[in-house]
Amino acid sequence: MQTTRIIKNKKGVTLIELLIALIISALLIAGIYNTFIGQQKTYIVQEQVVDMQQNLRAGINKMMREIRMAGFGGLEGVLNNGGVNGFTQPITANQTTITIIGGFKQIRNTNGDPITVDSASGNTVILNNTPELKEFDSAAKRFISIGGVESSKFQIDGKVLTLEKKLKYNHPKGTPIFKIQAITYSVGQSGGKPSLLRNENTEEGNQPLADNIENIQFEYFDENGNPLAFPISDPKLIRMVRVTVTARTDRLDPDFKSGDGYRRRTITSNIYVRNMEFYQEF
Repeated sequence: MQTTRIIKNKKGVTLIELLIALIISALLIAGIYNTFIGQQKTYIVQEQVVDMQQNLRAGINKMMREIRMAGFGGLEGVLNNGGVNGFTQPITANQTTITIIGGFKQIRNTNGDPITVDSASGNTVILNNTPELKEFDSAAKRFISIGGVESSKFQIDGKVLTLEKKLKYNHPKGTPIFKIQAITYSVGQSGGKPSLLRNENTEEGNQPLADNIENIQFEYFDENGNPLAFPISDPKLIRMVRVTVTARTDRLDPDFKSGDGYRRRTITSNIYVRNMEFYQEF
């Protein structure tokens, strides 16, 4: 008679060992998760700060370029004749807003080629090409500088400009034409966000230039670097504009315990208005 031997495998995992393994695994997963969440928060914060700084610099760079050009274009022809849409100084200076007048934009056709003088005499200027109608489709847009040396209001018919006054200078063929604008910079609400606003003082109204700009301050200085007190009696004395702009992140950071939870950056720039010396004699 044969005897059957039953071999029992005593190797295995006890309940206590299983619980210990589960606890260790849970601790490891929790640590990895917390590390991931922390890195994700850091990434989001850094992305918000970068976006804020890019918005701030993009907005202030355009504003700086235009402030620097204030007074360009031989503006006495329009400033002495009612001004540009109600503004009669190259710079209208306030603490939280600024309006600047100048030939900021060279007129071009749809493919980007500049539109220039073909011939000019008396009070008539004939252009080498027909400009886009939207450039001059209202009385608030019909201010030009010819060659950057004289300015005038005008009427337009195709390529023919009829000026309000006779030309003072001879303008040869190929002379560039600049559009004179009165541009106001301020801070206000746009789409529910604080924004840097740009207004060309025509029918379009305020247009957002950069989002999440909370505050803007302007200071003005004369040729000797002395600050000009408000109200500035003679804007023609302005030689430098100091602009201080404060921006914030688009979203608040719950872990940022300072203030209201928004991170902020402030930039201060000194802008020398190189065309204003002319107006000492204007």
